[in-house]
Amino acid sequence: MAKKEQVLLIGNGTLITLGEANRIIQDGAVLIRDGVIEAVGKTATLRKKARGATYINAKGKLIMPGFVNTHMHFYSTFARGLCPKQPAAKNFVEILDRLWFPLDKTLNADDIYYSTLVPLISAIKSGTTTMIDHHESQGFQLGSLDVIEKAVRKVGIRGCLTLGASDRYKKGQDGVEENVRFLKKIQAKNRKGDDMVTGMMGLHALFTVNEDTLKVTCDLAKAFNTGVHVHIAEDKADEDFNKKKYKKTVVQRLYDAGGLGPKTLAIHCVHINKAEMNLLAKTDTCVVTNPQSNMNNAVGVAPLLDMLEKGILVGLGTDAMTPGMVDDVRVVNILQKLANKDPRVFFVESCNLLLNNNGTIASRFFQKPVGVLKKGAYGDVILVDYDPPTPLNGNTFLGHFLFGICGARVDTTVVNGKILMQEGKLKGLNESAIMAASRKQAAAFWKRF
Repeated sequence: MAKKEQVLLIGNGTLITLGEANRIIQDGAVLIRDGVIEAVGKTATLRKKARGATYINAKGKLIMPGFVNTHMHFYSTFARGLCPKQPAAKNFVEILDRLWFPLDKTLNADDIYYSTLVPLISAIKSGTTTMIDHHESQGFQLGSLDVIEKAVRKVGIRGCLTLGASDRYKKGQDGVEENVRFLKKIQAKNRKGDDMVTGMMGLHALFTVNEDTLKVTCDLAKAFNTGVHVHIAEDKADEDFNKKKYKKTVVQRLYDAGGLGPKTLAIHCVHINKAEMNLLAKTDTCVVTNPQSNMNNAVGVAPLLDMLEKGILVGLGTDAMTPGMVDDVRVVNILQKLANKDPRVFFVESCNLLLNNNGTIASRFFQKPVGVLKKGAYGDVILVDYDPPTPLNGNTFLGHFLFGICGARVDTTVVNGKILMQEGKLKGLNESAIMAASRKQAAAFWKRF
């Protein structure tokens, strides 16, 4: 028996397509067939074309692409409220040694599962429909990505997963092995048309990675055509370590190992120099900035204007500060103004990082475009309850977005044509039961920590 088509029409709203040719369509609609956008246009026109489709009446709300988060750490969830036993860390290296390294060494399968479910629920509520996650669990590596995949598929978010291999516990090979195992499995599913979940090769940061682990990871990234997801010069200590031990900057070391390229995600890049930027630009490597996290860890401000001037594709992540994107897009605007001592800079750029660049970056890891409403893109759509107090059009949209839409409530979230939340109510998930189970699991984790 042939599978019945799943057809969804979302209409009667102000449709914002985003993408290179952003359009704002009043009384607009989007038609999604079997998870893929078939058409965008006027509601009346598409209603005639989609008789019998499930219909969501936007009731004048904004119809937008779902947000994309290009750097997240699901595993950090159980740090919320956790107090490390040691004295308070006074720098980034101590933060890693006293909180994050002990935390990821303690994680077991159940911890990871609930650590993933919780931020994914928040993602749905905040309109984030695609997540690129970077995992760490040095105490439980082999099989860990399967646990995350299980949670991602249960919730229904689109995800790209990796584990950051590291030699800090002399288990770098386990991390490499886990990425290879997972990629073989997940790419077999991708070839059959299922790319709700994809994967990458991953490294923690080069100051915790030896030459063998670095080279084999970069070679495998080429073999699997995935790129490398890796933290780069988040703190000056990363650059200092690599210069002292390897006589190279972080980016140069990655470049020499063959790890740069269009699918590599260079996360943070707070302390890179102009020569390193040239290498990133030359290889079309993506940079992902995480402004809230950088401020929270007091590591510095990424030189984003210099990167953009060199043509580097820069995206926006949250580094686990939150699954949602609107806080970081507002922070990156303000932070760059402050750092450059110029209120004129980074208004348009801040919006572009999230609204355009993130979709461009994430689309490199999936078979069809994400982060845009156009024919042939994935049907990942949100409704935002925003009633503009001033005229909303192509010329004014970014002002509305940064200073109004970012603070508005996400009403409905659709991923791959499936309704995950409608009118503020989650579909198919018992949030209170999941949070209760998470609290129980976290309490046990805290005792082990």
